Amino acid sequence: MKTLRIYLDSSVFGGCFDEEFAKESLRLVAEIKAGKFRLVMSETVLAELESAPAHVQNALADIPKEFIETVASNPEVEALQQAYLEAKIVGPASAADAEHIAIATVARADMIVSWNFKHIVHYEKIAGYLSVNLRLGYGSIGIYSPQEVVSHENEDI
Repeated sequence: MKTLRIYLDSSVFGGCFDEEFAKESLRLVAEIKAGKFRLVMSETVLAELESAPAHVQNALADIPKEFIETVASNPEVEALQQAYLEAKIVGPASAADAEHIAIATVARADMIVSWNFKHIVHYEKIAGYLSVNLRLGYGSIGIYSPQEVVSHENEDI
C-alpha cells in the first residue's frame, strides 16, 4: 500500500501543546514517526516554526528525517497562490494560508492537514481551492483536520 504524503501546516505542531488539539496532533505526529505517513514539509512552515517556542519546534525535530520530504516555493507555487487570492478564496492578509495550499498542491501531496478552520479547513474555502486547482489543471487534494486523519482503531465507537 502506498504511503500517503501529507502536508502539515504549523498549526498542527502548535496543536501538540494546546489542550483542545493536543490529543489528535500528538497522535498524528506519532503516526508519522511510525512511518504511516510521509511528511511533506515546506520551507514556509519551517520559517513559521522558527519563531515558535522551542517545545513546538521540537515536535518537528522528533520526526525521523527519512519520513520528511522538504519542498520549496517556486514560481509555479506563487502563480497558484496568486490565483487563489484573485479568486478571493482568502484575502491578502491570509496569503500565507493560500501559499500552504499552493505548495502542497504543486508538490502533489495527498492531503493538507491543519487546525486552521477559518482559512483552510472550511467547506467554502476547500471548495474554492479545489475549484481553482481543477480549473488550472491540478488534481484534487484532501484538506482535513488532524482529527479526521488519525487512526481511531483503539477508541470506542
